[in-house]
Amino acid sequence: MRKRMSIPVCLLVLCLGVGLVSAAAQAQSAAAPSAQAKPSTAPAAAATPAAPLPTPDQIIDKYQQASGGKEAWDKLTSRVEKGTFEMDQMAADGTQEIYAKAPNKELFVTDIPSFGVVQRGFNGTAGWSDNPQTGLVDLTGDELAAAKREADFYAVLDLKSLYPKMTVKGKDSVNGKDAYLVECVPADGAPVTMAFDAASGLLVRAQTVAEGPMGKTDVTTTLSDYRPVDGVQVPFQIHSDLGEIAFTIKLNDVKHNVDIDDAKFNKPPAPPATQ
Repeated sequence: MRKRMSIPVCLLVLCLGVGLVSAAAQAQSAAAPSAQAKPSTAPAAAATPAAPLPTPDQIIDKYQQASGGKEAWDKLTSRVEKGTFEMDQMAADGTQEIYAKAPNKELFVTDIPSFGVVQRGFNGTAGWSDNPQTGLVDLTGDELAAAKREADFYAVLDLKSLYPKMTVKGKDSVNGKDAYLVECVPADGAPVTMAFDAASGLLVRAQTVAEGPMGKTDVTTTLSDYRPVDGVQVPFQIHSDLGEIAFTIKLNDVKHNVDIDDAKFNKPPAPPATQ
């Protein structure tokens, strides 16, 4: 049974999370010849060279095509996603709504009956968050820089400009499948290590250090259950692990080109002071 307790503030983000993945060491063993065995005079078999890793450009280009390609993305101007929110360690289930509008507006709304409503928005210029523990606050520093990148509606197409420095770090297994690791360094804020499925090309994991109201937190976000919606691939399940807490967002409805008022992304007015 999951525990019911006060919910610590967590950074509600879709993409993108945490740390460096260490390279797996290859174990090598050689059987010692027995005392009676004659040394072999046969030439040693040449080791098969490892296949070269793709370049960052090759990985990102494949991801963009796998996600639907520029032509499909250019047809979209907004998106509304709705689903469920569930925390792993406690009874804190609720609903999740995510609003996005081109070119760079985004709003997360998480409603947890046992806790309250958590919101995080970016209106193209300023970012803010609001929750029952910290109240309404402005985003600043690395947190604001991350919110600005995440709000880019065409982030799939803009990855190379959002992260000017990219380095392929190797391969790892994500959900039992090979994935290429790319360390992506933005102009401002913490780097993000993204894992792209070697076969499909889709983004399947992101790791970073996020700045929030409670300081720096390692975040690992795993994306799965990709489905085509209006010509682009959308992950219908997003799992984020912040160490002491973890949560899963499961989408059940995704609509594009929905009319969304710009005012929806603005910081709400502060509540009246209590007497």
